[in-house]
Amino acid sequence: MIRKVIVFIASQLLLIGSVLAGGAKWLAPNEENVDRPNCWAAFRKDFNVDSVPQSAKAKIAADSKYWLWINGKLAVFEGGLKRGPNPNDTYYDEIDIAPFLKKGENKLAMLVWHFGKHGFSHKSSGKFGLLFDLDADGLKLSSDSSWLSKVHPAYSSADNPPPNFRLPESNIKFDANKDIPGWQTADVQKLFGFAPSKEIGAEGDAPWNALVKRPTPQWKDFGVRKAVFSRETGHKFDIVTAELPYNMQMTPIITLSDNRGGNLVDIMTDHTFAGGAQNLRAEYVTKKGRQTYESLGWLNGEKIILHVPKDVKVESVQYRETGFDAELLGKFCCDDDFFKIFWDKAMRTLYVNMRDTYFDCPERERAQWWGDAVVLMSQSFYTYSTSAHSLMRKAIRELAAWQKPDGALFSPIPAGNYDSELPGQMLASIGRYGFWNYYMNTGDVDTIKAVYPAVKKYLSLWKLDDTGLTAHRKGGWTWGDWGENRDIRLLFAGWHYIALEAAANMADVLNLPEDAQSYRETMAKVKDGFNKCWNGKEYRHPDYKLLTDDRAQALAVISGIADASKYPAIKDFLRKNEHASPYMEKYVMESLVKMGDGQYAFERAKKRFNTMITDKRHTTLFEGWEIGTFGGGSINHAWSGGPITVISQHLCGIYPLEPGWKTFKIEPYPASFKRAAIEIPSIAGTVKSAFEVDGDAFTLKVSVPKGTEAIVYMPDFTKGKSLSVNGSQDLAKFAPEKFKHSSKQTLRLPAGDYEISAR
Repeated sequence: MIRKVIVFIASQLLLIGSVLAGGAKWLAPNEENVDRPNCWAAFRKDFNVDSVPQSAKAKIAADSKYWLWINGKLAVFEGGLKRGPNPNDTYYDEIDIAPFLKKGENKLAMLVWHFGKHGFSHKSSGKFGLLFDLDADGLKLSSDSSWLSKVHPAYSSADNPPPNFRLPESNIKFDANKDIPGWQTADVQKLFGFAPSKEIGAEGDAPWNALVKRPTPQWKDFGVRKAVFSRETGHKFDIVTAELPYNMQMTPIITLSDNRGGNLVDIMTDHTFAGGAQNLRAEYVTKKGRQTYESLGWLNGEKIILHVPKDVKVESVQYRETGFDAELLGKFCCDDDFFKIFWDKAMRTLYVNMRDTYFDCPERERAQWWGDAVVLMSQSFYTYSTSAHSLMRKAIRELAAWQKPDGALFSPIPAGNYDSELPGQMLASIGRYGFWNYYMNTGDVDTIKAVYPAVKKYLSLWKLDDTGLTAHRKGGWTWGDWGENRDIRLLFAGWHYIALEAAANMADVLNLPEDAQSYRETMAKVKDGFNKCWNGKEYRHPDYKLLTDDRAQALAVISGIADASKYPAIKDFLRKNEHASPYMEKYVMESLVKMGDGQYAFERAKKRFNTMITDKRHTTLFEGWEIGTFGGGSINHAWSGGPITVISQHLCGIYPLEPGWKTFKIEPYPASFKRAAIEIPSIAGTVKSAFEVDGDAFTLKVSVPKGTEAIVYMPDFTKGKSLSVNGSQDLAKFAPEKFKHSSKQTLRLPAGDYEISAR
């Protein structure tokens, strides 16, 4: 009783002091060594509510992740974003807790996970911290020393091997014998070891510095589901394997019975040792009796694998799938089963690589490499709901905000232990396929205005050589692609030209004519220098000694550097040479379509991606052409889904002609397909297009969203045929006033549904 009175009096005195000081405080448990890696702490705050407000938005910042319960109900599952919006500052969440409040006494509980180390996706502040601030309709609640806390004794780091250095997360070990039962709702006077928290700073203080509002939604929680599992007897332990329906981000949940307790259960997935690295796993120490445990650090895979002592009974294996809050609204079907399967696998791969950032793979790195981000963003525009735009905007603004003082851009970002520039990826990011593609799809001029200074500063680092060609820029890692036979000088020059084009377009939008003119003058010089590397059959830089690079030929075409007179030779070359990795193959496909050889573009894709598509063991696409090739061999690399964009933009022929889809084109290119249909969740509404080739007849059905117009370019083979729209051959009202191809029959369609026939 005396101890309870002392704790109560101390907490009240601390509360009075905090009120006088004012403002929310950064908190940590008042214990030793809380800033260590993989420290978990529990916080409790009881408070009274006289009248439940309609809205009660709290500002919550934590280094690094948190779980929030109010009155025993889970309000936030894994809150917080990895640091940071720039190298110094920290993200915060805005959470409306009103739905969880009640009149009278309320109990708030938070579990905070401090990563405590850098990674390729996180810059550690080096200090444990939690901040909570709420002021709404008379209800005020701010973190201060009256909040009780304790380092959670059940959490520690799992035994060796640790995860690889790219990951800021640690392998979690949970000892059920040291748990704090019911701590989220128990009487605080009965919570042994909880004590007033230590105030370690105020909002704006180092090392967290300024707080930036989280620009993306909280994770989507798909709920808890059961998995079918089997148990195989082993020599030292049994192996329990639970099958998941597909590769996903999830937290495993196990229910066990143990007659004695103290047994160690290893928790991993089929991806724990994938991609050429030690990845994340977990450990659980049993208590006596029946128990259920959810390991809160998300893993990914298609199987949950448990190493279980023989005297431990596994009663059930469940999982909670979580992920970025976006809906898969895009749809595609066609008469070629290969590409239907490709679409499904690409969508699964894309989604498992979206969370705090767009990342390259969900197990080995979780890193926002910008070569990957460009390809993933493009796929997202054609497939996922517009909530995904917030993840793109976050990525773009972060890339600019992390720019080095000398002007160099680098990725992955956020990052605390990597800062090397990959010149080709950086040029791709700010170019037509990166920043400019984002603007065309969203119309978000504010973001372009915010990042343009970084674009201009970075391009100023790129110089030309005596021939006018882009001079070599080594960067931190002279990476052009995985694989061999990379003509780096021409690869970088091609990306440079495409980046200059986008910068000129940005300058036009921002009314900076002198900048635009300068970029275009440089483009002309680069084009001239690049074309000096044409030997009559192919592009080769004079200093390059290996086999001619198919990637360089592709960039020459899609950039516009190569004119049509060179197409026959380039097409012939691309039919005989395959050096590109899955990352660059998308650009090779696009170049073939542009040169009028779309049929071979899709034939080549079927040949090169065949192993990934016919593999029935995996629901995702690989990093390289085979498992284990290129970069460690991740088997869930969304850059391999690049052909999704070719399908959408070229086979179905849909792309915005004006920012924000006010006007967009529909220019189908059937190639060898007889039927294809697509639905696209554009920012202006759902765009639908379906074509059918039946002998000499061609039919196109389209839906144009309200407030937009479509410019339809009919395929070349319909030239000279009679057109009808919704059964009428009176096409005067559909004649376009602009956006007309001189060589194609062209229609302008306002909002509505149409069936166009060519016979």
